[in-house]
Amino acid sequence: MDAARGRGVGGVGGGPEAEAAEVAEVAAGAEAAGAARMAKSRGENGPRAPAAEGSLSGTRESLAPGPDAAAADELSSLGSDSEANGFIERRIDKFGFIVGSQGAEGALEEVPLEVLRQRESKWLDMLNNWDKWMAKKHKKIRLRCQKGIPPSLRGRAWQYLSGGKVKLQQNPGKFDELDMSPGDPKWLDVIERDLHRQFPFHEMFVSRGGHGQQDLFRVLKAYTLYRPEEGYCQAQAPIAAVLLMHMPAEQAFWCLVQICEKYLPGYYSEKLEAIQLDGEILFSLLQKVSPVAHKHLSRQKIDPLLYMTEWFMCAFARTLPWSSVLRVWDMFFCEGVKIIFRVGLVLLKHALGSPDKLKACQGQYETIEQLRSLSPKIMQEAFLVQEVVELPVTERQIEREHLIQLRRWQETRGELQCCSPPRLHGAKAILEAEPGPRPTLQPSPSIRLPPDAPLPGSKGKPKPPKQSQKEKEQWKQAKASGQLDKPPVPSQAKVAAAAGDACPPQDVPPKDPAHQDSAPQDSAPQDSAHHHSQDSAHHHSQESLTSQESEDTYL
Repeated sequence: MDAARGRGVGGVGGGPEAEAAEVAEVAAGAEAAGAARMAKSRGENGPRAPAAEGSLSGTRESLAPGPDAAAADELSSLGSDSEANGFIERRIDKFGFIVGSQGAEGALEEVPLEVLRQRESKWLDMLNNWDKWMAKKHKKIRLRCQKGIPPSLRGRAWQYLSGGKVKLQQNPGKFDELDMSPGDPKWLDVIERDLHRQFPFHEMFVSRGGHGQQDLFRVLKAYTLYRPEEGYCQAQAPIAAVLLMHMPAEQAFWCLVQICEKYLPGYYSEKLEAIQLDGEILFSLLQKVSPVAHKHLSRQKIDPLLYMTEWFMCAFARTLPWSSVLRVWDMFFCEGVKIIFRVGLVLLKHALGSPDKLKACQGQYETIEQLRSLSPKIMQEAFLVQEVVELPVTERQIEREHLIQLRRWQETRGELQCCSPPRLHGAKAILEAEPGPRPTLQPSPSIRLPPDAPLPGSKGKPKPPKQSQKEKEQWKQAKASGQLDKPPVPSQAKVAAAAGDACPPQDVPPKDPAHQDSAPQDSAPQDSAHHHSQDSAHHHSQESLTSQESEDTYL
């Protein structure tokens, strides 16, 4: 079952014909270079033979036993359910893969139900308050991703971690628009030929023309329209298929966009320059992690593209057991491409890191076969995750090595032809680069007072109303003409309104320069005497103030 889940070939189909085809396919794939196997699929190249595709093949015909392959293939075009393909009697595991008579996977590590429910509750709280958790408790999110996202919330969590949900909110209706567009025929033919090769032992994709393959076609076609300069690369198909196992087509499309543009930029471009650079980075980091494995690969002159291309471009979806794939993707969406580097380094270290293991690897062919048929022990979920978490490879080391390899590339090959955006390391970096839409904050006072109630601490004394602009201008003109030595007092109506006076205010007599000094006393209302009594009592002392002092006192 490991082979069925990890590589999409072997293990399930019965009959000697299927086994012979599987052996021939593996042998042919071992001779083909990894870079050629994952090279850009171009429409003008014409149909490709399954043997040249290596472990990406896993054709639909291999599912049918013996001479009934044609009949089963004809039947598969009739419906989208497994019953229409003759799998009604087969068992399906919890991941949706068909359990056959051969290659049954070992016992999985089951999380106790009580622990699983507690994790679901914690993840629900995080998802409902995502921005708060990302801003203040990102380390806690990282630890919970390392423990594994609950299956019931994995699809939703991947959308939040990758920023796909934000992209969807920023581009409403965009996927529907792309889905309704006809698409470029050059890419449509290539995509359609690759559909049946993606996880043919999964119930969602086992049916040719079923709902799984239809959604996969829609997502891949939409991406060729969204990024016509990139088009379609064969390695995008398994990435999109894994996403479709956990979310609808529109959400899967935006997560695919984030993977291609933020997590692995340039991986699926025509020249594959980014993956070549990362191959050199991986090989350089291997020297520090496992000098024995690094020395052996150097002595054999094995290019990193021969073993790491499929690993990195498919994010190990075609290499590891499915339980390990999901755990790796949980950490990958949270922490970024350093998880892919760590997994590759762990596999190289434990496959070629000791003299005993190198005894069977005397040549290039044997070494590559050793890396393609990895021991199930080192791919086991608990062991692999623990090794990945403990491996001391950081984003800073990767970026420093990237600059070194980029400088060497420019010295030997010139400038890069693909100008891809900079790589973002994980969910936090993506959120900071593309913050989601935030609702406008509305004031929400905790204490509500009536409109005419005095403020606490004011001891019931109303604040004097502010002087209007017109009154200020009149006062300045009067002061300039030398007719006024003190600022004007606000009108009686405003004072009464500020004091909450119930009695109607008296009319204010017009200001006369001859009676200016007595005007404030005559116009002061009785109810507001406590506010203006000081003006009456100290009338003569206020007259001694200069105009500048009186202005400062008023303001």
